[in-house]
Amino acid sequence: MVTIVPVLLSLPLLLGPVVPQEAQAGRYILTYLYTGLSRPGEGYPWLQGTVFLNDQAFFHYDSESGKAEPLGPWRHIQGMKDWEKESQLQKFREGIYLETLQDIMAYYNDSNGSHILQERLGCELQNNGSRGAFWKSAYDGKDFIEFNKEIPAWVPLDPAAWNTKKKWEAEEVYVQRAKAYLEEECPGILQGYLNHSRHILDRQDPPSVAVTSHTIRGKKSTLRCQAYDFYPGGIDLHWTRNNEVQGSESAGDILPSGGGTYLSSVMLEVPAQDRELYSCHVEHSALAQPLSVPWDGRQ
Repeated sequence: MVTIVPVLLSLPLLLGPVVPQEAQAGRYILTYLYTGLSRPGEGYPWLQGTVFLNDQAFFHYDSESGKAEPLGPWRHIQGMKDWEKESQLQKFREGIYLETLQDIMAYYNDSNGSHILQERLGCELQNNGSRGAFWKSAYDGKDFIEFNKEIPAWVPLDPAAWNTKKKWEAEEVYVQRAKAYLEEECPGILQGYLNHSRHILDRQDPPSVAVTSHTIRGKKSTLRCQAYDFYPGGIDLHWTRNNEVQGSESAGDILPSGGGTYLSSVMLEVPAQDRELYSCHVEHSALAQPLSVPWDGRQ
C-alpha cells in the first residue's frame, strides 16, 4: 500500500505545480491537473497529468509511459529540469492517486464501477509579491476534498472524504507539510521555472484578422470576423456600422488554436442589400492601436 505521508515528506517537488486560464499581466500560475480512471479504455492510460505555466502546457505525465515529458517550447530549453527525476516523482504520485481512488470506491462498495478522480493543485506569484495557492479534488465530477492552508486542514466535501481526511491528517506534521508546500515550496519551484519561461509567458502575438460574408436566399447576409494566431488570449472583437457598435448575433469563445495561440470570431446579420460601412473592430494588447477591418460587401 502506498501512502501519501512519506511522499509528502521526502519528495518536495512531487505536488508541484478551473481549468488553467490566461494570467493577468504580472501574474504567473503553476497548475497540476490530474485525471485518473478506474476503468480506462484499451490503450488509454489510467492516470495522466498535465502541468501548466499560466495557460500553456508545460509538461505531461501518464501511467502508460511512466515518463514526464516537456511540451511546446519547453522541449527546446536545456537545463531547466531533470526530467528523469520528475518522472520518478510523478510515479510516486501515481501510487498515491491509485490508493485514493480505490479507497473511495471501497467506501461506496463499487469496486467494479467506472469512476473518475480529478485533482487540481498549484500556486501563483505576482510581481507585487503576493502569492496564492490551491489544492482540490473531485470524484465523478463532484467536489471531493480540498486543502485549506489557513486552518490548516483537509476539508471533506463528500462523505467518503472523511476517511481520506483521517488518513492524511494522521499526524500534525503531515498537515504542516502540505501547508509548507503550498506556501513556500511551490512558489519557489514556480520562480525557478520563470527564470527560463518569462519570454514565453510574456510574449505578445498580434492577431491576424479575416472578414467574410455569406448571403442566404438573397434576404440577409451573415458577416463573420475571425481573429487568429494571437497571444495572450484576451481580445475585444465586435462589429461597427458607420463607427457605431452593433449587437452581435454570435460572439464566439476565445479558443486555443494550436501552437500556444488563440482564435475567436464574431458574427452579425445584416440586410443583403445593405451597403453601409461595416467594420470589424479589434483590440488586443499586442496591437499598438485598435484595428478596424472593413467589409466591402463582396467578401
